[in-house]
Amino acid sequence: MNSKRRYESMRRATQAQETRADIAHAARELFVARGWAATTVRDVAAAAGVSVPTVYAAYGSKAGLAQALVDAAALAGDRSRQLAELETATAPADQLAAMIAFDRRLFERAGDVIALVREAGRTEPDLARLYADGRAAADEVRGQVFGSWPPGTLRTDEPTAVDVYAAVCTIDVFTTLTGERGWSPDRVEQWWRAVLTRELLA
Repeated sequence: MNSKRRYESMRRATQAQETRADIAHAARELFVARGWAATTVRDVAAAAGVSVPTVYAAYGSKAGLAQALVDAAALAGDRSRQLAELETATAPADQLAAMIAFDRRLFERAGDVIALVREAGRTEPDLARLYADGRAAADEVRGQVFGSWPPGTLRTDEPTAVDVYAAVCTIDVFTTLTGERGWSPDRVEQWWRAVLTRELLA
């Protein structure tokens, strides 16, 4: 009896997780296709095959859905892999390459979500804050890495190096080169490495 109850609990938890995933998937597709403002919670519920109260129970609000998508986007870049590469890299150039590789994965797998949150943030303060927090977190990682390098490694001071990186390695550059200019993600990553190595490393 206890075993049955335990498995029933696991089944409910799994079903709830799957329902959340279905809702998030539907939200991502609708937000990207229609835009933030044109998509309602009712639309998301219909696309996911659930009730409106189920969406609210799972995510709390439309902004809560966006937060979940942002969290999933962060995972898409594989932060654990980046940290492992940063820790095992023996040279600044290799650490720089690890950061660039993370951004390439992030933009390739979740660039649509990043662009969505940025655009929606123009009218939604909560989403503007989400986007700003993401940018600040990325800057913090870069600052920590640059700050760990021996004196004389950077061609410029640390804050300027963070600014230069943020200006070069962006979702807009990635989208322009892959979407408009026909570059492969590999080529973009290689170009970023060449440019940022030249601009940042002494």
